[in-house]
Formats: sequence, structure tokens, C-alpha cells
Amino acid sequence: MIDEKIIKKWLVEEGLFKEQIPDETSNFHFLINYPNEHVLDLIQPKHKEDMILIGCASEIAPEQVALIKDSSNKKREKFIWDIRFALNQFLLDFELEHPDNVLNRFVISEEIYEDGLTKNSLILSIKKVFKGKLQCIWITGKTFGEGENSQINDNSMFV
Repeated sequence: MIDEKIIKKWLVEEGLFKEQIPDETSNFHFLINYPNEHVLDLIQPKHKEDMILIGCASEIAPEQVALIKDSSNKKREKFIWDIRFALNQFLLDFELEHPDNVLNRFVISEEIYEDGLTKNSLILSIKKVFKGKLQCIWITGKTFGEGENSQINDNSMFV
């Protein structure tokens, strides 16, 4: 069984712990600040005492969505495949919300099981999930340009 106190201790030691939030679907749920002002979730789902999940959910800014909608279907389809290929190279789990190949939201996650959990594996997974998110942001900006106020909004996975 994974010890919640040890996980929290490691996060605090590295300056990553933001807060613990109530979550009826988990044994524990921490918000992580990595890097500053970027929120990731660390969750141990109920009935999965031997696993934790690190993840993030991000919504595409409305201005950026409008730029995506205004592009050709061929360009949108290539963009979605580029995102898939990029995230797959990171060996991350992901879900893309993309009706008509218009990316609205994405969720990226990685699981760590008890027999592979060390402080090092935890920190590497946190960095890996963030790098996956960054890859999505960069591919979106490169493909569709940066609108005047475009940005991707961070959201906790369960807020």
C-alpha cells in the first residue's frame, strides 16, 4: 500500500505540494505546483491502493479554438495526429476532446505502481506529464499561430 504521508513529504521537500483537496473518488488527491503556477493532480483512486496517477487537464482558450475552427479540415486532422504522435512518444496516457478535429481540451496522465514508486520516479513522472502538456501547447501555437491573447487554461482534472 502506498503511504500518502511519504508522497506528501516528497512533494513538500521539492517545493511542489500546493494543497490537498477533498475527492470522494480517491484515497487522496494532491494539487502539485510544477513548475510555478502550473497545476497538476496527483491522485490515488479508491480501490487502487498500489497505484498513484499524475495528470493534468487543459482547455484550449476560446480565441485559439476559433483559429482552429477557421482552418481547413485537412490541417485540423494533421494537427490532431501530430498531437497523438507527440504524446505517444512520451509513453503517456491521454484523452483528446476534439469534435470535428477541433481540439477543445486534453487530459494527460501517467500511473506509477507501488513496486516502481520512488521519489525519483515520482518527480520524473511529474516532469514527464508537464512536458507532454507543454508539447501540446507548442504544437497548437506552431500550427495555428498565437492570437493576441491566446493561452491554454490550466484546470485541475476534477474541478
